[in-house]
Amino acid sequence: MQYYWLNKNNNRKLIVFFCGWSFDEQPFKRLACADFDVLMFYDYKKHVLPLEIPKYDEYYLISWSMGVYIAYLLRDKLPDFNLKFAINGTPFPIDDKLGIPHRSFDLTLKHVDTGLQGKFQKNLFNSEDDYEKYAENPVSRTIPEQAEELIALKNYISNSEISYEKFYEYAIISSADKIVPTKNQLNCWNDRANVIMLDSGHFPFYSFDGWDDILKCAQIRK
Repeated sequence: MQYYWLNKNNNRKLIVFFCGWSFDEQPFKRLACADFDVLMFYDYKKHVLPLEIPKYDEYYLISWSMGVYIAYLLRDKLPDFNLKFAINGTPFPIDDKLGIPHRSFDLTLKHVDTGLQGKFQKNLFNSEDDYEKYAENPVSRTIPEQAEELIALKNYISNSEISYEKFYEYAIISSADKIVPTKNQLNCWNDRANVIMLDSGHFPFYSFDGWDDILKCAQIRK
């Protein structure tokens, strides 16, 4: 696992962000950090935190896609959060009813070399405009290294069992998710978290100007 400080400015509040598979920090640099420090984790070939999370007055968890599963997996190693958000992911990452269907995951793995050059990336978005925004500041990781991460995830998930206990308070679900089917996310979260629907694709971050906009979604449910 790797980490990257999207903002480290001695603020008293920290957002811990667990990213999705194949990503790095590049597409997230556009998000304003306001009065939050933001620590991002990514690259899940190994599931060990690469640093001890520093002391802050307040902690907030935002996890996306495969990061939803990884953050839950590491929950005992994480601080007590004021709020915890799952975005377009579930604690059951490969599951025909609650996550990515087995066939879809296996096809992604089978065609990872060519898929990451086009179709998979486009399927992350619900509009050509969002894809063009991504293309201006894309992920900088190599395809072989991303493929290695996916193989490691598949091997770990296939040999592990997970029993979900109450953890996330909020689940943000995109209505047009082509990666983790919207229906499966609803199946997972309807009785496990407060659901917030978003008109977006799997990568919803162009719907927000800053990280605090994501946190403000909690107010919608009050």
